[in-house]
Amino acid sequence: MSHILRRRFMHMFFLFISIFLHQFPSGFSDDSKDTKKSKKGSTIFILCVGLAVIVGLSSYLFRLWQKKKREEQHARLLKLFEEDDELEFELALSE
Repeated sequence: MSHILRRRFMHMFFLFISIFLHQFPSGFSDDSKDTKKSKKGSTIFILCVGLAVIVGLSSYLFRLWQKKKREEQHARLLKLFEEDDELEFELALSE
């Protein structure tokens, strides 16, 4: 599952980078129309970087949450088996 998310993230990242690189060269000319394009390109780039940070942080927090959930389930499972051992020990004494 994480492999698929990582792959989608990389596809989106490269898409945004290609859009930025397409808009970036227009910022070097003196034309006022190109200045608007440059501002638009830099805005798109900032939004893409922000989105990439949000996606990366979200996936990291999701993995952290999954790990914590697994540890809790493992602890519950161990506790369940410990209780069964105590129960078997008590039943053996009563027989």
